[in-house]
Formats: sequence, C-alpha cells, structure tokens
Amino acid sequence: MIFTNGCFDLLHLGHINLFEKAKSMGEVLIVAINSDKSLSCLKGPQRPLSWEKDRAKQLLSLKSVDYVVVFDEQTPKEILSELRPDILVKGGDYKLFEIVGREYVKKVCRFPFIKGKSTTNLINLIVNRYGYKKM
Repeated sequence: MIFTNGCFDLLHLGHINLFEKAKSMGEVLIVAINSDKSLSCLKGPQRPLSWEKDRAKQLLSLKSVDYVVVFDEQTPKEILSELRPDILVKGGDYKLFEIVGREYVKKVCRFPFIKGKSTTNLINLIVNRYGYKKM
C-alpha cells in the first residue's frame, strides 16, 4: 500500500506526476487530503479554492488514485498510524525530518519538485493576469 497526502487545492501536473510515480511503486495508492477546515487553517482564510468533495472527486477520476481519505487534523499522522502503509510518498520540497508519520511506514520516497508547477504559482498567475476584478 502506497500513501501520499496534501491539500491538492488546484490540481496541476506536478500532483499528477507524483500520483503516477507513487502508483508505480505498488498496487494500491491512497491519497489523503486536508478537509476544507484543515486546509483553511494551514493556508489561510481565502482557501480552499476547491471544496473537499470536489478535490476528492477530481483525484478519484485519475487512473493512478485508488482511494481518497479526507482528514480534519493539521497532519495525516493519525491516518498513517492506523493504516501503516508500506511506502509514504512526498514531493521533493519536503526534507525527510519534516515528513509527518514517517515512523509508521517501511519506506519514505521523495520525488523531485517540478519547477514552476505549484498551486501558489497557479494562484499568482491568475491574479497577475486577471487581477481582482470579477469575471
């Protein structure tokens, strides 16, 4: 069982590549996403941009994702302690000591961050192109 987690508020190519690489490591990929409340606490009151049910449905539409779990806590530590997956996958923007729940898995894999592919970059691109005017 392979596990990864994140907000995945605006799905982008970096996320999809991460899921595909993670899925190639085992038979079942579980993606845990922060609930709307959890995401707002982590990223600020203007987030989420996509509601948790929408984010979950988007992820489940990907061939590489088998299951989606929503969690209310700030971290997936509780889920990881219950599931105890074989491999925990994170993006390369995380340092090993920062990865929550690593003690509950057999192996941690980090895949390189794809330069320019981030939710923050997408938000900045939209704001720069369209500003704050209503469409």
